[in-house]
Amino acid sequence: MQKVLSMNTYRASTFGYRAFLVVKRFFDVFFSLAAIIILSPTLIILSVVVALDTKAFPIFVQVRMGRNNQPFNIFKFRTMLVSAPVDVATAKLANSDEYISKVGKLLRRTSIDELPQLLNILLGQMSIVGPRPVVLSETDLLELRTRNGACSVRPGLTGVAQTSGRDKLTITEKAKMDAFYANNMSFALDSRVVVRSVGYVLRSRDIQEGAESSCKKGIKKQSAS
Repeated sequence: MQKVLSMNTYRASTFGYRAFLVVKRFFDVFFSLAAIIILSPTLIILSVVVALDTKAFPIFVQVRMGRNNQPFNIFKFRTMLVSAPVDVATAKLANSDEYISKVGKLLRRTSIDELPQLLNILLGQMSIVGPRPVVLSETDLLELRTRNGACSVRPGLTGVAQTSGRDKLTITEKAKMDAFYANNMSFALDSRVVVRSVGYVLRSRDIQEGAESSCKKGIKKQSAS
């Protein structure tokens, strides 16, 4: 396994860093609450559309790994049929298109399916910016995050990896970017990630579904090396 970045444990003890975390949390609460209130009519309409499309409860609840490797329940709009395998990353499904619903394809390409995670942010389980929370079965990525300290911060709605290659990255590349964020958290970095995220969403950049994605290919290359 390739060498990854080390976590700067000294930084976590500084007053400036602790103050940043307090302000970051305040912003998360303010933004998520305001967004939930403003978008509530849209969220209700989307819930009805998703329920009709999938013929199931519109909110999908799944266990993901959170801060300090503490699992939590993440909320998403349901984009896959009830027949889809449970707790399996989409990137590992060889026939993912068979499970994604018609409306779900649009929601996933525009990242609208992630909007219910505003509640996760409000509850303190996630942040606006941070490493994306993954399912517990993605043990390779979780092991790298644990080793490089990326698990010490709240997972995010978006992050450095999501604006620097997204699904096209290998797990090692994702882990390095997650570690970079954990070591360099700042208002400036968060702002850049948010701005870049808007562009990524509008252009649906670097989205690849299923086991044929370059991310999966990257894992195979690692195994062979």
